[in-house]
Order: sequence, then C-alpha cells, then structure tokens
Amino acid sequence: MAVVALETQFHVLAVDDSLIDRMLIERLLKTSSFNVTTVDSATKALKFLGLVEDELKTFETSVASEIHQDVDVNLIITDYCMPGMTGYDLLRKIKESKSLKNIPVVIMSSENVPSRINRCLEEGAEEFFLKPVQQADVNKLKPHLMKSRTKEEQDQPLINNKRKDMEEIYSPNKTRLRCSS
Repeated sequence: MAVVALETQFHVLAVDDSLIDRMLIERLLKTSSFNVTTVDSATKALKFLGLVEDELKTFETSVASEIHQDVDVNLIITDYCMPGMTGYDLLRKIKESKSLKNIPVVIMSSENVPSRINRCLEEGAEEFFLKPVQQADVNKLKPHLMKSRTKEEQDQPLINNKRKDMEEIYSPNKTRLRCSS
C-alpha cells in the first residue's frame, strides 16, 4: 500500500499532437499510478511548465522568462515529430532552463532513426521509446523518477563536496608522492 501512495506523488506531462497516442500514453501512465497531464503541442507544454516565450522582447530578459507553475512535474514524455516545435526542441528548451533542467525527459517516436535517437540522448533525454509505447516502456520510467528526486535532495551537498575535493587537489601545501623506479 505504501508503494502505491509513493507512486501517486509522481506527475507526468505527456506531449503528443496525436489524440490516439496521447490517450494511449495517458492510459498506460495512469495504470502505473502516475498523475498525468496531457497537451497537444510543445508550446502548450512550455506554457504549462511556466516557460513563456517573450516574443516582444520588451523586458530585460533574454529570449524566455520563467514563471512559477502551480503543479510540479516529475517527468516529461514527448513525441519527437510534432508541427511547430519538435520534441527535440522542447527537450533543448527544458535542459536550458535553470528551473526545469533536472526534470527527466523521455522522447517517443514511431520512426527508428539512430541519428535522431543518439542526438536526443546526447542532449539529455533519459530514454527514447519507439511507438507504440508499451507497458514495459512505462515501467522503465520509475528509476528516472526516483533518480530525479534523489538528485534534487542531494544537489547542495554534492556541490559542497566537489568544492572541498578541488581545494584538496589544488592546495599549494599539497605535496606529490614520487614513484620510485
């Protein structure tokens, strides 16, 4: 019972321009006890996440301004090929955002194009699923959700430890051991 309660805390944003694919992914995610929000475009996903394009550029912000969203999203699953902004473009915008970059992103596509898959994974996608998405694919999401939660909790101590390690390595008082031959 405690496991189900833990899983229902996870909220997934599903992005796909195809109504049938959105309904399928929503059903699969809800079967796995996820809270799900679906949108039909990458632009609507950015608005939902609070990342708004500043087309008029009247403010001092650069290209986008971030607005706090009311709902925390723990994972984004998006179609690759959509009109307007692609899933790859959405991935890049999320990874460039200070407040959203730690949200895991999964790309899905009906086309098995290795260069596309590699490009998405190199840009920061956690997984690349081929459509139709199966329950086994959805089961692969849970470790990414847990990893993102522990990453958020551990980020601050990790930064402090890295700083300490760097100070030890580059300390002027540190002497090097010589290897004898």
